[in-house]
Amino acid sequence: MEKVIVKLVLEDGIELPRYMTAGAAGMDVKANITGPVTLKSLERKLIPTGIKMEIPYGYEVQVRPRSGLALKHGITLVNTPGTIDSDYRGEVGIILINLSSEEFVINPGERIGQLVLQKVYKMEFEEVEELSATVRAEGGFGHTGK
Repeated sequence: MEKVIVKLVLEDGIELPRYMTAGAAGMDVKANITGPVTLKSLERKLIPTGIKMEIPYGYEVQVRPRSGLALKHGITLVNTPGTIDSDYRGEVGIILINLSSEEFVINPGERIGQLVLQKVYKMEFEEVEELSATVRAEGGFGHTGK
């Protein structure tokens, strides 16, 4: 597997994000908070990570939810996947939302998301008079059933 170097600046006491298993696609990232933060039902908050990155040009880092938090507690990301662009140099923050009916407490150092490195391809548009035909045509959301 190809490795790409992403430079990090970590606030004091912050651990490097890491893969939790050999086959993991995402590195777990933790909450950099000084005390517990409560998310009420349907509430969203920006949770800091204490991490700044220098992502190589041509790549992005995607921030994705942790499946365990989603299944067990209804905690996910508002903008999933979140994108960290290669020219951003500020602290990475994760926008969590509580989709459950119960409050959820985020504790300092708790794993709150995953970081996944992705190659980025630049698009160029070509304006045309019509598009090629397909069987689906303009069938949109739910066009094949439930």
